[in-house]
Amino acid sequence: MTTFVIAIILFAITYVLLFALPKIRSWIALGSAIIFTVWLSFICQDVEYSVLDSLAAIDFNVLMMIAGTMGIVVLFIDSKMPMRIADVMLSKFKTVRASIVAMAVLAGLVSAFVDNVATVLMIAPIALAVCKKQNMSPIGPIIAIAVSSNLQGAATLVGDTTAILLGGYAGMNFFDFFWWQGRPGIFWAVEIGAALTALILFVVFRKQKAPLTLTDKTEVTDYVPTFLMLGVIVLLICASFIPQPAGGFWLTIYNLRNGIICMVLLIVGVVINVCRTKKPDMAKQVVKELDYQTIILLASLFIVINGITAAGVIDKLAELLATLGNGNVFLMYTIIVFASVLISAFVDNIPYVLTMLPVVTSVATAMNCEPYVLFFGLLVGATLGGNITPIGASANITGIGILRKEGYEVKTKDFMKISVPFTLTAVLSGYLFIWIFWGLL
Repeated sequence: MTTFVIAIILFAITYVLLFALPKIRSWIALGSAIIFTVWLSFICQDVEYSVLDSLAAIDFNVLMMIAGTMGIVVLFIDSKMPMRIADVMLSKFKTVRASIVAMAVLAGLVSAFVDNVATVLMIAPIALAVCKKQNMSPIGPIIAIAVSSNLQGAATLVGDTTAILLGGYAGMNFFDFFWWQGRPGIFWAVEIGAALTALILFVVFRKQKAPLTLTDKTEVTDYVPTFLMLGVIVLLICASFIPQPAGGFWLTIYNLRNGIICMVLLIVGVVINVCRTKKPDMAKQVVKELDYQTIILLASLFIVINGITAAGVIDKLAELLATLGNGNVFLMYTIIVFASVLISAFVDNIPYVLTMLPVVTSVATAMNCEPYVLFFGLLVGATLGGNITPIGASANITGIGILRKEGYEVKTKDFMKISVPFTLTAVLSGYLFIWIFWGLL
């Protein structure tokens, strides 16, 4: 068998097992990552690959950001601020359904300016607090928060890695996502999708009509973690405006900037807490509460995706898409959007978008059309498509990891009851908006 075929078989087996055995997903992914690394490095003769290539595929910036934010969240929860915010939300809304949709909308707004994973880690404790006060399962609300975060990540240049890739490749700045070349940018396509998906969530949670139970307001014991959480948001936005260095040490720091910010703020928070209480207990609790399974799962998936990329699978998929358009811009646009949705439901969208950007440019040149309609279609499909499955986006993986730590196991069918109508609504609205303003006009 060829390298291409073997890679597809290994990848297919991995994802079937990930869906079939959700309780051990992290170990399945780790095993697959080891198999890909050993096979490509020592057995396969067709690909130049090494163990260092696998390690280089791991996005340590994302993992550091997740670990740092997780630690700050531990301090945040211990301060009782999520419970206080939950009290405020309970006082503002009349029904459980309204509060769930409000939290999802809040997550989406934050995620437009902060990484999706960080957003889930920030908002999830509030949802858990609301559910605890209402004595209800947090599975639905956490899923709603995760998919909403992933949706709004495509709205701005700083909201998601795929948006950053597009901005850098197309020479777009932060404000070009709002208005570009005299036409509304992708921000508005995403926001229309966000408004429509809020209505979808109202329908999905239509049975949650129970009135909210008001409780006494919780007293916050420490405001430092709240300022640290706000600091994460502000500093991550500011970091997005730092120009990329040419190379060397500062380029390495630049590529790790979000992770460094989160880890430094975590260390500051732990030091302040230990100094205030005169006890090292919180430092131990932070280390204990980190979700190592989620970190292992993400790190392993980075290696797996890099493996199939090295084996030529992603390139072959990109070439196939490029040949199906048959010279018709609308057909090509449609194929790119919906094929990206399907692929991103199972494959990490970062290497896919990175691979497809030059392919889309070549296709646009061959068709003698502006590439922007295809660029935006790629971003809509690739970013939102990850919402369909529990492992299609880092935000979803993080949300499920939070639920697992709380003792809740999420079945794929339960996740997709929310994710499928949510994703289809967002994709269809974005698909139509982009074509009307960038394909027809």
